[in-house]
Amino acid sequence: MRTDIFARLDREPEPPKIEIPRMSRTRKALFGGTLAFYLAIVVAVLVSSSLVILDWKVMLFRPYQQWPELHPFLDYFVVLGQRGPTAVMIAAWLGWRSWRQHTLRPLLALGTALLLLNVTVGAVKLGLGRLGPHYATQIGSAELFAGGDIFPSGHTANAVVTWGILAYLATTPRARRYLSVMSAVVALGVGATTVYLGTHWLSDVLLGWAAGLLILLALPFFEPLIGRAELAIFAVRERWRARRRTTPSTPVASGGPRPAAVPQEASGLGDEPPCGPIGAGHGGHPGAGRTAGTVAGTGQLTQTKPHTARSERTSITPAGSRRPGHSRPMTGG
Repeated sequence: MRTDIFARLDREPEPPKIEIPRMSRTRKALFGGTLAFYLAIVVAVLVSSSLVILDWKVMLFRPYQQWPELHPFLDYFVVLGQRGPTAVMIAAWLGWRSWRQHTLRPLLALGTALLLLNVTVGAVKLGLGRLGPHYATQIGSAELFAGGDIFPSGHTANAVVTWGILAYLATTPRARRYLSVMSAVVALGVGATTVYLGTHWLSDVLLGWAAGLLILLALPFFEPLIGRAELAIFAVRERWRARRRTTPSTPVASGGPRPAAVPQEASGLGDEPPCGPIGAGHGGHPGAGRTAGTVAGTGQLTQTKPHTARSERTSITPAGSRRPGHSRPMTGG
């Protein structure tokens, strides 16, 4: 007997009605506040403010040396912020949800979020070119425009987006609350872990949290585009299925012979009974009695071609005699 747990794994008979998040006033206010915080962090690092001094104090404190017993565990925990493994795990879960709910929205929303993450975070990383703590050259310097790529923290921003997308796509308020708490704990933990390991400055992590949150808050702007993309993909699928259902006709080679239509004999040639077998009730040669007929509706006689006599027929015997050749008597010479 099946339980409720396994019954929930079945595909739903029809697509459920899912409420798509809208850009409400609260969300707009959060987006504006997060954007202001993001710009403030960037400006504080550009002008080498007290935030950069705090970065150096935390780096010189060397947390990984203060609590070395945490190092083995945190080496594995930080993987939850790597884009490759987390994207595969989340995509597998959302792929099952897409199949179960007859919709591509979860996968399309994940793809949109990751695309925004790569473009926005990658552009700032390459544009500012900040070096990491392990490669710093001058104490107190912001280490900007030096060919680095660690500002903002990609691990932190990726953790916010990939785990936060689960809360964004939740279908019930209760699930959304639980997933929001879980994604916040993971994102905060991954960011703090990168500071502990010495791979990022503290300001890198702060900007990574803000960058990931901005992407999640901006996703409702892209919902109409996601809906149109889903309809287009389903339309292509239906055309492909219809093409597979049609049976293609057998092609005729160019210039090849085509089947000719065989005309059927008119069935209204008077009221005469059909002719019997040759020789039945007829005298003379087989063509006797069938030399003339009438065309239906005209009353005119038509002359038919009589059969030729056997003696007049062309011989079809192959050249040469079929009889075996007689041996001539040999005469002595």
